[in-house]
Amino acid sequence: MGIDEVGRGPLAGPVMAAAYVFKTYDIPKDLFEKIDDSKKLTSLKRQNLVEALKMYGYYAIGSASVKEIDDINILQASFLAMRRALMGLRIIPTQILVDGKMNPLFPYPTLPIIQGDSKSLSIAAASILAKVKRDELMMRLSHRYPHYAWQKNAGYGTKEHREAIDAYGITKHHRLSFAPMKNMLANKTNQESTRLLIEC
Repeated sequence: MGIDEVGRGPLAGPVMAAAYVFKTYDIPKDLFEKIDDSKKLTSLKRQNLVEALKMYGYYAIGSASVKEIDDINILQASFLAMRRALMGLRIIPTQILVDGKMNPLFPYPTLPIIQGDSKSLSIAAASILAKVKRDELMMRLSHRYPHYAWQKNAGYGTKEHREAIDAYGITKHHRLSFAPMKNMLANKTNQESTRLLIEC
């Protein structure tokens, strides 16, 4: 079984993780050939894989909120999202393959794999499901907060996104422990207007 997270780097939105295990080894060859690290696939290719992955595997998705990211830091929030995904799975894993070099300390045998989403099909499948789910959320949020172009940048710190933060301020979906929000909060001249924006 593979677990991977997405969304550690963005300035806005939750961090999400997915747990995935194939139901059978009788998987169409063309599906295996299409599965890859979600970052290497286009949005359309990821979308096209989702239904097939759901058909041929068991999966669950977990997340950690912006508040949790700010309260316990992004690494621990990533592990929390992974544990929530694991708890949502319908089966008990015999071994967990997790992307990265750190062990989240699951209550099951766990093997961290550096660049695991490029080496393990189950980790790659998990990364695709988590990425599609998070992108869908940021797309929905972009309708309410159109200035930040989350439908394009998924909350990452692009030039357009950073300029929008400077121009329009911080929303409740921004991670206050991340720069530039942290710097804005530290600036006393912006503190009151920033607080009002967060509460909107």
